[in-house]
Amino acid sequence: MRIAITSTGADLDSPMDPRFGRARYIVIVDDQGTLLEVVDNSAGVNSLRGAGIQAGKLLADKKVDVLLTGNCGPNAFRTLQAANIRVGIDQTGTVREAIERFKKGQVTYASAPTVEGHW
Repeated sequence: MRIAITSTGADLDSPMDPRFGRARYIVIVDDQGTLLEVVDNSAGVNSLRGAGIQAGKLLADKKVDVLLTGNCGPNAFRTLQAANIRVGIDQTGTVREAIERFKKGQVTYASAPTVEGHW
């Protein structure tokens, strides 16, 4: 299983970014918390529009199964749903803390977008 976590930095001890499409980095780990890849999301950060859709397609291409983030807008949510990527929301703290919550089954999954577009 591949898990993506939105982050402000490029390592497991970085604070999470509450945004999905405009998160500075997306950290990808396996279900044991082993770091697999860090994606620089500067294209999304600097995008005028469509950042969530671009980031969703990126995660689909990376074969991610779960996203852990703070919030997810409508366009990103639809893109992730189409790719069968579950969206864990209301995540805070560090990337490492989010992984630990996931491993303990303490993640709430969204059934709909959590914010309006362009949050």
